[in-house]
Amino acid sequence: MISKELLDILCCPESKADLVLEGDTLVSTDINTRRRYKIEDDIPIMLIEESEQLDMETWLSLMQKHGITVKQ
Repeated sequence: MISKELLDILCCPESKADLVLEGDTLVSTDINTRRRYKIEDDIPIMLIEESEQLDMETWLSLMQKHGITVKQ
């Protein structure tokens, strides 16, 4: 499990946006990149080339779930 302290200092390596914890992944709050990073054995894999870009609908749904207001 990722601690709150670690989550507070981590950011998306591509956009420098905040991240939200979603299951065993971290999701960027940046609307342009919409990156999802895996967490394996409690270690975030923060490599852009290993991340997944979410489609807009999935990303918007996750932002809403986490109470993040999206400005388009």
